[in-house]
Amino acid sequence: MENEKLQINLGDGVTKAEVILREGQAVKELEPKAPVKTNLSGVIGVPVEYLRKRVNTGQFGQERSHLIVNREEIMLTLVINEENEYERGQVSGKLEFHPIFTEFGINTGKVWTPTELGMFFKMNRAFFSDKAVNMKLVNDLMNFTATVNNTLEKSANEKGDRTDYFSQVVNSNLPKSFTLNMSIFKGMPVETLEVETFAKIDGRSVSFILLSPGANQTLESIRDGIIDDQLRQIIEVAPDIAIIEV
Repeated sequence: MENEKLQINLGDGVTKAEVILREGQAVKELEPKAPVKTNLSGVIGVPVEYLRKRVNTGQFGQERSHLIVNREEIMLTLVINEENEYERGQVSGKLEFHPIFTEFGINTGKVWTPTELGMFFKMNRAFFSDKAVNMKLVNDLMNFTATVNNTLEKSANEKGDRTDYFSQVVNSNLPKSFTLNMSIFKGMPVETLEVETFAKIDGRSVSFILLSPGANQTLESIRDGIIDDQLRQIIEVAPDIAIIEV
């Protein structure tokens, strides 16, 4: 810029100004980017906690937001800035089954062979109310296949009704029910569940599923109670948010 002249025009009433000259290439300005969308998920209470901290910050308006309630999935989904593609956000909370309850496969149709179920019970003795019942179940299950095979052979030799023999084996070898102490959902208190074993016999193949009508009843009670409590808190914090049940 040697020997070059600069002409600076000042506005009306301005008598002096500071001029800064820089050498080299001008620094590039950052390209504008779309706002970062809110996308959060966690336990069932996440939408309530989010609203408590954000509802009065001006980040979104209650009249531009809604809450989706899915009781079947035990899930709440808060959608903010619903009509703005750039600022729309989602905050969801879900009540999840406890991992050990899921492993047992109660009321899910999960199929166990006698040996698999016996080993599983043996390794999860801590969840049984009566340890003696657990030990008997394990022993009976580990020897169940041999007992059925012997009955099959006897039935074939005597030309008897195989179904009757199966029923006798199932009823005599295994308790009609047993009791477990475990949480159904993460973070919830321990429940006492009565569980039944249901045998499925196909030829020489024997399998079991675990059923608990009480667990279903408890699940329904807990599910509706927890969701209703969350909705009550949301209405207290943000009464103008639309609540939609699906």
